[in-house]
Amino acid sequence: MYARRERRVPGTEHKRPTPISAPPDWEAIRLFLEVTRQGSFRSASELLGLSVNALRRRINELESDLGVKLLTRHVDGVRATAEGEHILAAAQRMEQASFGLVRARDQIEPAIAGEVRLAVTEGLGTFWVVPRLVEFQRSYPRLLVDISCAMQSADVLRLEADVAIQLTRPTAKDLKVVKIGRLHVMPFVAKSYLDVYGCPQTVEDLLNHRIVLQLADQVAAQADYNEIFAGVPQPGFVAIRSNVSSTHYWAIAKGAGLGLLPTYAQAISARVVPVDLPLRMQCDIWLTYHSDANKIPRVRRLIEWIMKSFDPEKYPWFRDDFVHPRDFPKDFGGKPLVSLFEGFFGADDVTETRFSSGSTDSDSD
Repeated sequence: MYARRERRVPGTEHKRPTPISAPPDWEAIRLFLEVTRQGSFRSASELLGLSVNALRRRINELESDLGVKLLTRHVDGVRATAEGEHILAAAQRMEQASFGLVRARDQIEPAIAGEVRLAVTEGLGTFWVVPRLVEFQRSYPRLLVDISCAMQSADVLRLEADVAIQLTRPTAKDLKVVKIGRLHVMPFVAKSYLDVYGCPQTVEDLLNHRIVLQLADQVAAQADYNEIFAGVPQPGFVAIRSNVSSTHYWAIAKGAGLGLLPTYAQAISARVVPVDLPLRMQCDIWLTYHSDANKIPRVRRLIEWIMKSFDPEKYPWFRDDFVHPRDFPKDFGGKPLVSLFEGFFGADDVTETRFSSGSTDSDSD
């Protein structure tokens, strides 16, 4: 009989399969994204709440896992290497996909509950949105409204907010952008200032007065100042300069000087009165959100409420055409907006806040 021959397995069949590399840690990828956005480890560590050393260690581990150098140092911070740019592009796609996952989850939640985030410019948020927001929250008591009032525009695509109200029009293609009104700005002054210094009669006469200036993102005050008061140094002329609308308002309301305010300032506080000078500016108000956000019930309810809150037919100061504060009574019958702003400015303001039929005497329209 023939001896049984052992079948030899070719060497290629003994070859072990190449192990599949473990995917990189998403948290480390997120940290890498933030370092590249901030341009430095220190700035990113402050934003992320990590120590600089801990952040460096996580990035070093990520570089080791990927086998490439991601960042290189420069005099102004850190930048992505050529290899890092490729990883960065992929990381950004991963981030957008993760945001899409969150939006998909939110769309299947039927109840108007949970958390909704609204970003709005500091002035509109403080003086217009927040005093009225309670009526929305009472309609949906299981809903937490997280509102961020800042002059920097929120990145809605990166889920920094579900909905944003801003004064500059966004350009990202995946955003839904709706014009909800127009903000009209004109000079205002406190009655206490007029009692002491009188009212300027012309723009040139302003040089004999003190002004209050706000410099911030989405506000073109510096450019306006350079155009109107070309060559005039600010020290000795500008009484107070600030970067937020609430500080700007109170500086004017307490008599520091004249300053530009939205025309609705007359509608919410008796502390300031408009000055009829040919200094009027305007900018559109934009509502923006991700194109999928309207499919989320709680976000859709917030969007609908915002649209009503800025309805120009109901609130004349948001119309495209300028409406002088003295003409507001035609739309409101001289009634105060106590129901919207009661308690915000204090008892004296609430009892006195009515639509005045006039303004300070100066150059008329």
